[in-house]
Amino acid sequence: MVASAYLGDRFHVRGPILIFNSLIALIGLPIMGFAASSGARYFGVFLVTAGTNANIPTALAYQANNVRGQWKRALCSALFVGFGGMGGISGGTIFRAQDRPRYIPGISAAITCNCLVIIFVLGLSGYFLRANRLADKGKKIIEGSEGFRYTL
Repeated sequence: MVASAYLGDRFHVRGPILIFNSLIALIGLPIMGFAASSGARYFGVFLVTAGTNANIPTALAYQANNVRGQWKRALCSALFVGFGGMGGISGGTIFRAQDRPRYIPGISAAITCNCLVIIFVLGLSGYFLRANRLADKGKKIIEGSEGFRYTL
C-alpha cells in the first residue's frame, strides 16, 4: 500500500498501479481457492490482501484526481466509499457456508471483479489520455479548466 502511494505520487500515475495490484490479486485468488496445501492457500490470501487493500486508496486517488470541483469530488468520493460498503455486504451472500471449503462462487466473483477493474481502468485511462492529448493541442478544455489534465 505504501509502495503504491509512493510510486503513484512520484510518477503521477494511478491507473497502472491499479492494474498491477489487481493482477497481484488475480494471481492470489486461484491459489487461495484451489491450491491443495494450506501453506499455499495462505500465500494466496497474502497476495489477495496485498493487491486488494493497496487498490482501495489508489482507486480513491484515481477518482479524486480526475474530478474537478470540491462538491463534485466530495460526492464522487462518498459514492465510491458507499459502493465499497455495499461490496462488503454482498460478500456475505456470495461466500456462503454451503460452498465451503472451496467457495467457488465467491472466488469466481472476486476474479470477475478484479478483471472488471482492469477493463474499466484501461478504458478510462485511454479516454483520459486522448482527452489530455486534445487539450495539449488546444482542441479541448477538460472539466471547464484550460490547465486541467487527467491523471492516468
